[in-house]
Amino acid sequence: MDDKKRYEELKEQVRYHNDRYYNQDEPEISDFEYDQLSLELRALEQKHPEYVTADSPTQLVGGTTKREAGVNVTHNVPMLSIQDVFSKEEVTAWVEEVKRLHPDALFSVEHKIDGLSMSLRYQDGTLTLAETRGNGLVGEDVTLNARVIPDVQHTISFPGYVELRGEVYMTREAFEAFNEKQEDLGKKPAANPRNLAAGTLRQLDPSITKERGLRLFIFNVQDAGPESRDLMESHTGGLDLLSKAGIITVPHKKCATAEEILEEIDRIGESRGDLPYDIDGAVVKIDQIAYRSDFPAGSKYSAGHIAYKYPPEEKEVVIEQIEVAVGRTGKMTFRARFKDPVRLCGTSVQRATLHNVDYIHNLGIDEGCSAICRKQGEIIPAVIAVTKSTGTVYQAPTVCPVCGKPLEQEEDTCDIYCVNPSCPAQLKRTLSYFAGRDAMDIKSFGETYVDQLTELGYLKSCADIYRLKDHREELIEKGIMGKEKNTDKILAAIEESKGNDAYKVLTGLAIRNVGRTSSRAIMQQYASIEDLSKASVEDLVKLQDVGEITARSIVEFFGREETKELLSQLKELGVNLEAVKNENTSDVLGGKTFVITGTLPTLGRKEAQELILQNGGKVTGSVSKKTDYVVAGEAAGSKLDKAKELNIPVLDEAELLKMLEK
Repeated sequence: MDDKKRYEELKEQVRYHNDRYYNQDEPEISDFEYDQLSLELRALEQKHPEYVTADSPTQLVGGTTKREAGVNVTHNVPMLSIQDVFSKEEVTAWVEEVKRLHPDALFSVEHKIDGLSMSLRYQDGTLTLAETRGNGLVGEDVTLNARVIPDVQHTISFPGYVELRGEVYMTREAFEAFNEKQEDLGKKPAANPRNLAAGTLRQLDPSITKERGLRLFIFNVQDAGPESRDLMESHTGGLDLLSKAGIITVPHKKCATAEEILEEIDRIGESRGDLPYDIDGAVVKIDQIAYRSDFPAGSKYSAGHIAYKYPPEEKEVVIEQIEVAVGRTGKMTFRARFKDPVRLCGTSVQRATLHNVDYIHNLGIDEGCSAICRKQGEIIPAVIAVTKSTGTVYQAPTVCPVCGKPLEQEEDTCDIYCVNPSCPAQLKRTLSYFAGRDAMDIKSFGETYVDQLTELGYLKSCADIYRLKDHREELIEKGIMGKEKNTDKILAAIEESKGNDAYKVLTGLAIRNVGRTSSRAIMQQYASIEDLSKASVEDLVKLQDVGEITARSIVEFFGREETKELLSQLKELGVNLEAVKNENTSDVLGGKTFVITGTLPTLGRKEAQELILQNGGKVTGSVSKKTDYVVAGEAAGSKLDKAKELNIPVLDEAELLKMLEK
């Protein structure tokens, strides 16, 4: 492949992964893999400077402004990135370059906290504004959320105007507590502390931010008026003044030579496993702030800074056992349990994900083998290679480890499932999903109550939810769902849910590959769930967005005796299984996929989604080549930019409503 073609490919890849990391808080690759792409891109630009354009990822700060989560703010001082280096030689060369121009230059070496950058503006000692980095020039106003972070000082002792920049992060302890809670609730765990911290800071409800326990290190004085100008002479001196005033500053050390800097980088690297938070490098800054402007690093990077990135941390382990668990949908998950725990990125690790059976077979993993475990920026460790094979490869079980029923492998995939809906491993999560917002939406009947009632034997299937009224006195006496008032409130919500449209029941049955949107589309073609249960694979594949795998899942589900018995019980208990015919329903948007972004003038986002679904359309959360229209309101963000990039038609609210008139 020629250099120009490879360069264009790399630009597109880095742009894509920037969006996943900065804007969606859902990276798909590790920091190390991203760094390798960036390094290759930079190398090609150095070789071919004529390739470089203003829109290259190397010329831009990684993120765009997430305007949907708050009000935009133009930064007084640009919040730029720090240029990464990956070898000690590069660090030494940079220090020598600085010393050639300023022989008396000193340096600060600091932890590079893996979190989300935020600036705090103070006027006459009072916090007036907190802002995220956004695209480096414009960010989001997150003042209300910043105020509930314990390390954010509401008042400071420095007069005049002062602007401080810091890194919002989450400790590993807080992160693990959050994920434990998510697992207990049957919800998706967060990928890593950095993503969770970013999402938490952007919450619209400050109480959620407070509950999750964010922290903050101040790492820079962005600006200060003449009254507090002593903060802007020496970087470490400014941080020390802040520390004396009770402000939490990033761990830092003043160094004079390249040797001292490298020694401190090594010390930080050796200690990072014992830190309570994640770091992804060590930052080296020129201490004399006035010298920094002599070393500009382009429009993307702050002058007078570099960041040394540590290589991925890996440890050799012996896999003692492969543990098999059952998820809500019955899917088997596999984890390796190590003979002895190892320390990786500050935590004791004794288990690692093995993804699926194909992954196990491709690597040649078996119980008793030696392997490499890596934790490169992700909180979830994974086995990446076998170093000493046993000569055999692990074979997956053929029966469910919990209920003993035969397992089935989904056609054309490597996924293995327990198809027994009464499997105890699935029951709590299945019932919570049935009662949840996306399905029957039974108000106030959350996961905690479902778990307790299941453990006490009141719930053995979703039909039992509608039998709880028969145990009213007993439930009140035991206080399982609170006192009389709250118990009656929940029982009334359960009773009310009986009248829901049949597509909500279908959603709640948690058939593999059948979610809320597809349930609704399917039930627009059938008069009742009973009619749907008689459909063949051939009938179903004729429907929009129903492929053969989904069709087979539906037919297999309704073909089971336990499913027939469940439907019979639901019907007998008065749960509606008939499709509700809405007079406003049409197929005018049939086959069209929409994405909604921003704030619409009169419609809430859920209302707009409901209108599209009622008229045969489909709504997704991200823009792709398969998107037909983007409906954009005020403060539409990166989704609108993506639509323009892909030449996807953009509608306002009025244009959407006009389409519905046809």
